[in-house]
Amino acid sequence: MILKLIIAATLTGIISGFFITLYELMIIFVTYFIFMGDPLQTIPTLPVWYLYFLPTVAIFIVNYLVSKDANIREYSVNEIADSIAQNNLTLKLKTLFFKIISSTLSLSSGFMVGTEGPSAGIGAMIAYHIHRWFKLPPMLIKMMISVGASSGIAAIFVSPLTGIAFAVEHIAYQFIKQYVGYLILASVIAFSVSINFLNPIAFQHSLGRTFNNEYIVANLIFIPFITFFVYFYLFFKKRILFMIDLEIFKNARRYRNHIFALIGGGAVGTILLLEPHAAFSGKSMVMYLINQQTHIPLVFIFSVIVLRIIGTTVSLYANAVGGIFLPLMSIGALVGYGFGELFSLYVFTVEPFYFAAIGAAVFMGVIMKLPLTAVILALETTFDYNVVIATGISVVLVEYFSQIYFTIQRRNVTRIDRIFRKKRRQKEREDNEA
Repeated sequence: MILKLIIAATLTGIISGFFITLYELMIIFVTYFIFMGDPLQTIPTLPVWYLYFLPTVAIFIVNYLVSKDANIREYSVNEIADSIAQNNLTLKLKTLFFKIISSTLSLSSGFMVGTEGPSAGIGAMIAYHIHRWFKLPPMLIKMMISVGASSGIAAIFVSPLTGIAFAVEHIAYQFIKQYVGYLILASVIAFSVSINFLNPIAFQHSLGRTFNNEYIVANLIFIPFITFFVYFYLFFKKRILFMIDLEIFKNARRYRNHIFALIGGGAVGTILLLEPHAAFSGKSMVMYLINQQTHIPLVFIFSVIVLRIIGTTVSLYANAVGGIFLPLMSIGALVGYGFGELFSLYVFTVEPFYFAAIGAAVFMGVIMKLPLTAVILALETTFDYNVVIATGISVVLVEYFSQIYFTIQRRNVTRIDRIFRKKRRQKEREDNEA
């Protein structure tokens, strides 16, 4: 059995690494194709109608695919594992294909969702089928889902430790003593495949184990600063859009997806028109901010923050297929960089890219309730004690302050999503019984 598990984990890592690499490269290809080149260069030259037409058509296609196969919708990996373990869900290869197509359309047309959610889902689906091919015991299905999810995250971030931490913290903590070895094996193999084709998020200014005590004051002031933006994000998402979804459209529930597709297409088109840097997943923005040495205007930074918060939340409500890991990191990186610029202007000089790296990890860790993943992400991307220590302190305190007013949950979905999934599961049970 142990040998069979080692082989299964190895195959999961290899196949996931190649699938995720092809998935990322396909997004880049489709983006350049539909925008006729680098979107940041070509968008100013494209007709205004095209910038609205493109995301609107893309999200309507995505919603059509979701209506044909609801399993491609971006849900929690933990929920997928629970559903499979309870025989309430079957992952088909057709679902894997539709998921990749839907996510590629969402991301390449400018919607502010990330690649990590589909990557974890793709890895989970691959592991699920390997579990079936090897005829492993049913009790190991959740462990294999964890192996797949970790390999998907490790491949897309080109970061093995982040993939392992994500799986352990998000889904597989109860299996850590028995099965962490297989998580490590699959994650490292998937990473070794993807690193040959994809670029990791790297911090070029690392001081390693040197700690600058002058940054302590700035780090303490940064905690309430980033907490304010966490409140702003949660307020916009949980109050404004939640109200629109449940109150304004309550009498048009049948057309809910069509209405939000139009809202999503219009919002993304407007953002592309106003500031293309505020669109797409945000990975390139994170890499740029954490390694930027020139000054960026504060007006630009905070306008992009607002646009990305609006775009990210609207994208999720419009059913864009993707995660929020990278979009949240990009918002946090912008908040951190803006803080560094403000602090240097009014107090004493600090390097904004340090706070961009801290903000990226903290914002993601707080909203997704993944503090361990945030710390390991900061460690693996920067290898800098100034970033890692500040991230560890900040992610705990900001999460505490945020939960004074908001209840943050990993399975953060709207009521319509819960109703939709409940009906879908009921229908699947009826079909199985029939």
